Amino acid sequence: MIELSRPVVVAPMAGGPSTVALVVEAARAGGLGFLAAGYKTPDATAREVAAARAAGVPFGLNIFVPDTTPADADDVAKYRTRLERDHGPLPEPPLADDDHFAEKLRIAAGVPYVSFTFGLPPADAVAGLRAAGSTVLITVTTPGEARRALAFGPDALVAQAGTAGGHSGTYDPAGHDGSGTAIELLRDVPRTVPVVAAGGTGTAADVRALLDAGATAVQAGTAFLLADEAGTRAAHRAALTEGRETVVTRAFTGRPARALRNRFTDAYGPYAPLAYPAVHHLTAPIRAAAAARGDAESINLWAGTAHADARPGPAGEILRTLAGCN
Repeated sequence: MIELSRPVVVAPMAGGPSTVALVVEAARAGGLGFLAAGYKTPDATAREVAAARAAGVPFGLNIFVPDTTPADADDVAKYRTRLERDHGPLPEPPLADDDHFAEKLRIAAGVPYVSFTFGLPPADAVAGLRAAGSTVLITVTTPGEARRALAFGPDALVAQAGTAGGHSGTYDPAGHDGSGTAIELLRDVPRTVPVVAAGGTGTAADVRALLDAGATAVQAGTAFLLADEAGTRAAHRAALTEGRETVVTRAFTGRPARALRNRFTDAYGPYAPLAYPAVHHLTAPIRAAAAARGDAESINLWAGTAHADARPGPAGEILRTLAGCN
């Protein structure tokens, strides 16, 4: 199912931090890394999968499960008006977007590991990927979600706690407040299949505690944001060293995600509707302009609660340290 010489998984981090080089180096260090298909075109996703295959190492691909219910147009329009007061005219965003789900499923066939987040994939997609030789993982954030996911026949679960950085994979965005630790979630999630625990892991002691509690492996993302091979923006790298606190916010995408607090989360977080991915598309020009000028106050600084433990260096060295080998 999940056979690693070092039981550390590098989480998929959409939007830039996940790179082929990061995934390859994780595998060469004995762990496993996931490419992030989210937001990418099918062509870009296929190129990354081909490059990872060519490296001859095990790797994974993470795919967003789309919510095809359109966002509330009035809610999005109100948020757009608020943003435009400070940032000028913004293009009207699409109210629904499946992120090329069907095309990415075809690309994923035969990838050694395929994980899903943001909900339950179609049962026939799980069966098809498994028939093609892929090990399939479904992300869950509660015991109830785990029980629902198990009915779809995955090979493993990713149990993501509220302490994890970036988007929560919750099936109930309106009810997510970011509470709960990985240890607590692992205690209550059924273990009829292997469980990969995620959230709040920044040290070897954190990893060991989750393994001792029954996790098959531990997934970490924030710990690798400063890795040499990560595609993390310079402003994001700098912010990780500034002692900021994290908050759970919908300000950037309309879906709850844990990030370092900045001016944007403070100014817009209280008003952001539950409207993913419409809000993601709405704020994209703002974030792109801020990134170009190195403004950490207007970009999404995804980070988990253990961000203070993140250190720069080669990804393999970071992975070995988390696995207790350094």
